[in-house]
Amino acid sequence: MNDAVARQGLVLMGCGKMGGAMLSGWLKGGLPPASVWVRDPHPAAWLGEAGVHINADFPDAPAVALIAVKPQMMGAALPDVAALGGGKTLVISVAAGTPIAKFEEVFGPGTPVIRAMPNTPAAIGRGITAIIGNATATDAHLALAEELLSAIGQVVRLENEAQMDAVTAVSGSGPAYVFHLIETLAAAGVAEGLSAELAMTLAKATVGGAGDLAEQASEDPGQLRVNVTSPNGTTQAALEVLMDETNGFPALLKRAVKAAADRSKELSRDG
Repeated sequence: MNDAVARQGLVLMGCGKMGGAMLSGWLKGGLPPASVWVRDPHPAAWLGEAGVHINADFPDAPAVALIAVKPQMMGAALPDVAALGGGKTLVISVAAGTPIAKFEEVFGPGTPVIRAMPNTPAAIGRGITAIIGNATATDAHLALAEELLSAIGQVVRLENEAQMDAVTAVSGSGPAYVFHLIETLAAAGVAEGLSAELAMTLAKATVGGAGDLAEQASEDPGQLRVNVTSPNGTTQAALEVLMDETNGFPALLKRAVKAAADRSKELSRDG
């Protein structure tokens, strides 16, 4: 774990599922519990056992303040950490729908701010997080954010903040699309005569295994699809339905992702 973080300290605002997953990863990675200050109105019991500071006064200039509160709690949470602005502390936000400009208003334009969008597989260390920094954030700040956020999975950098809406729609909301795919695939199996339990077992394992294969294989997903599709076979029969340009996956997912991206833009404006 980064020496500066261990030496100067890290403030974690909010320690729910996402904040807790990150903290667990940092502690496993060697960050001393005494270097962590957690601010949370309802701290979990395991935090006390972990040895971190809970709802205590912050150090004067921690290396990082990571904001992991829910967007609706942002107004109440930010004043508590506003004093950390000015440039000595890197501010990282994993809160959805809150633009960098909001944090610059609170912490001041001289504060390095990085906005991050993780997703729910972070809970098992399989998430992916996209990050973008403000003009004050340096490559060193971005590298530190990558190191911290890698505790919950992969990290990618964006070219500009406007891309965050598309990221939200693809990877942020994307797990819900996959969960719904599992639900509907299992329901289709039941309609063809399988028991509900067996259909769900098959659907979960199929989606999970295919996702792992897509990540690990040297071929791209298009080629993997071709590999499993025999001419005039069962898979081709199904794909002719799913790949229909009007009613299949291409049109459906394009509409779904656009709806999510549009809503993300609305939330950012409201924030």
